[in-house]
Amino acid sequence: MILKASQRSGAAQLGQHLLNSRDNEHVEVHEVRGFMSENVMGAMKEAEAMAKGTRCKQYLFSVSLNPPETENVAIEVFEGALASIEEKLGLQGQPRMVVFHEKEGRRHAHAVWSRIDAETMTAKQLSFFKSKLREVSKQLYLENGWKMPSGLMDSKARDPRNFTLDEWQQAKRAGLDAKSVKGIAQECWAVSDNAQTFAHALEERGLYLAKGDRRSHVAVTYEGEVFALSRLIGVKTKDVTARLGKADSLRSVEETKAHIANAIAPRLDGFLKEAKRMARDALKPLAEKKKELQLAHAEERQRMAKGQRERWQCETKERASRLRTGVRGLWDRLTGDHAKMIKKNEFEAYHALRRDRDQRQAMLNAQHAERRKLQEQIKQTRERHARQILSLHNQAANYRLMRDGNQQSIRSEFSRSAGQAREQSRSAPTRGLELGR
Repeated sequence: MILKASQRSGAAQLGQHLLNSRDNEHVEVHEVRGFMSENVMGAMKEAEAMAKGTRCKQYLFSVSLNPPETENVAIEVFEGALASIEEKLGLQGQPRMVVFHEKEGRRHAHAVWSRIDAETMTAKQLSFFKSKLREVSKQLYLENGWKMPSGLMDSKARDPRNFTLDEWQQAKRAGLDAKSVKGIAQECWAVSDNAQTFAHALEERGLYLAKGDRRSHVAVTYEGEVFALSRLIGVKTKDVTARLGKADSLRSVEETKAHIANAIAPRLDGFLKEAKRMARDALKPLAEKKKELQLAHAEERQRMAKGQRERWQCETKERASRLRTGVRGLWDRLTGDHAKMIKKNEFEAYHALRRDRDQRQAMLNAQHAERRKLQEQIKQTRERHARQILSLHNQAANYRLMRDGNQQSIRSEFSRSAGQAREQSRSAPTRGLELGR
């Protein structure tokens, strides 16, 4: 599984993220260990209070554990991964909390450790933690027989479209798919050899070349979000300048936004509103199905948890009743029957725990399979409408090369593509999906 980690502060903010049920379909607090509090927010406050007795600013160590998209991963695999991380980084015995998130048919975990050693009141040193976690990640792929990503085998082969959190949030606000923004910019960079061809290629895809506040090149979306160009295409700033020249001759961000508002937006607004309305209509039944699944799955989990809890209590009472008291209990201790019964009870309790875990994992696997089917329909619907919107941006970029009399051809083309999209929406299955990205 892919392991992403950071040293950080901001306990309250991180706690809210871990418990965020708005962006996640299911949130499960798996463990809160080593804290006086038994809940996440209380544990976060304890970690922050402990850090105030030291000079440590980044007193938390946060790791996300992301298994392959199509794999059903048991709790034991996550727990084994956490144990390997602690051994590799020297975090054994440190207070920690573990939370599971589920979204779009995928399950991943977040683990947060307090770096503060309560005995010495010093922070655990986590030197080279990224390279150490990379080794743990490789080992997990090998142990579980998963197909290892090429970027994990060779760092030079990493997907250059991986977003930072800030970039992902920018893309989300702009209504774009996170990886597609970098993919679009990198595609334009690959087919362009100067600023003019690069700017035109970007504009055909709904991005606009501009000068940033620091006199560097940036890309501005139709919605006004700004991305640093060097980070989008994965090259150094000096290499961008070498190919495109200095950014001084370009419009500023504010001028670019004004240009979009005055020249591009009027041509696009009507078409884009219609395209987005069609997308919402196509996704609405899928969003409703997604909500139904979420509620049904949550109810099924609660029902199983309640049943297992009641069964565990009954079995515990039964095991306890086997241990005789009084004179008979004393006799059992003298003959060794008491010790034998304790071992038998421990054996049965362990297998009962394994049975409950296996039952829960089987239920989760079935739910994830059902949710992934729905997510595939969602993905296909999104991609279909995204292609239509990209086509509109392309038409708008070429619009200024045409005379006003040719505007009708754009409307005709849009009407034709819109009709095709309606036919595809009618023929597409009406199970599952959400509007939010």
